[in-house]
Amino acid sequence: MPHSALKRRNALFVLFLLPGLGMSSWVTRTPDVRDLVGANTAQMGLILFGLSVGSMVGILSAGPLVSRFGTRPIIVAGMLSITLGVGIVGLGAAIGNGALVAFGLALFGLGMGGGEVAMNVEGAEVERLLVRSVMPAMHGFFSLGTVVGACFGMLMTALRFPVVAHMGLTSALILAGLALSTRHIPAGFGRREPAVHTATEPAPKAAPWRDTRLLFIGGVILALAMAEGTANDWLPLVMVDGHGFDAAWGSAVFAVFAMAMTLGRFVGGSFVNRFGRAPVLAASAVIGAFGMAGVIFIDHQPWVVVSVVLWGLGASLGFPVALSAAGDTGRETSGAETAARVSLAATIGYIAFLVGPPVLGILGEQFGLRTAMIMVLALVIVAVLLTPAAGTPRERRMEPVEDRGHV
Repeated sequence: MPHSALKRRNALFVLFLLPGLGMSSWVTRTPDVRDLVGANTAQMGLILFGLSVGSMVGILSAGPLVSRFGTRPIIVAGMLSITLGVGIVGLGAAIGNGALVAFGLALFGLGMGGGEVAMNVEGAEVERLLVRSVMPAMHGFFSLGTVVGACFGMLMTALRFPVVAHMGLTSALILAGLALSTRHIPAGFGRREPAVHTATEPAPKAAPWRDTRLLFIGGVILALAMAEGTANDWLPLVMVDGHGFDAAWGSAVFAVFAMAMTLGRFVGGSFVNRFGRAPVLAASAVIGAFGMAGVIFIDHQPWVVVSVVLWGLGASLGFPVALSAAGDTGRETSGAETAARVSLAATIGYIAFLVGPPVLGILGEQFGLRTAMIMVLALVIVAVLLTPAAGTPRERRMEPVEDRGHV
């Protein structure tokens, strides 16, 4: 196993952790931010729309930018945008300006959207080099970042620590992690070289968006990303407004969700290696649907927490495993082709982040957040029917490779 591939993998572990830290720092303070800016549920949906718009711009631009510059510059630019965005969110909350919070979230989403595509392209290449499933573990570090950030955010909420200071500390940590890790990401990977045509070259592949299998995989990402994003955007408020938890306990329940996501992602790779992508994705969607149904329809607080655990476990593998499958549809081609396919699948998935927050906010204002979540539950149920697209005619089982002495 090449030592450089291990360093590259470990650098990606850190780079996936940092946005999770930033995301949960924001999410755990959403009730405080709402109060500081004086927003109702529908207005919070519009503020969250900044995150969605930024994410979509980042996703749509990432594929062409990676093709032109490679993955490393896009990762660095994305992390810097996240760092700045987190700081602006804190500043906007401190002065009670909802528009500034939305702008900070847009910068955060821009960095998340663009940087995540580039990191997933890197992750698909590391999987190829290591000959085993590592994408769930990479996303597991994102979830680990959300756990660390959520626990810290819960403490900051309970202590009534100023939101602006909390966000400033988070920005500094993200910047430090970026400086330590990016030197292990090779320059140039993912950049599309000018085509050299020869008489013997194979016919060019059809555009990725013409690949029906890839579109179905994108549909799975759409549903399970919506399930994950709903928790990231709304779970503390669902617990506070829908189930009667106070703000600190609402943050604690989000921490439970993040822990379940982390557990699912760290153990999920072994299940993928053993059973294949399609069965694991189908099981994940079913478990997630049961968890969401419990949050929607059960009024007993301890059982709601159990349902949140199922929701987190079910949503944990959707994004990483389906993105890995998307990259695999172009594995026999160039790194640039893989980047284009991952970008397309992620773009379809990020539609969930674009339409989810404002739609759930508007529906939640009219019918309550719990009732509004039925829409997301229906999408997850549909995703079960699409999961066979993530398999192959001979469902690949990546055999683990011994890792001697490296973390």
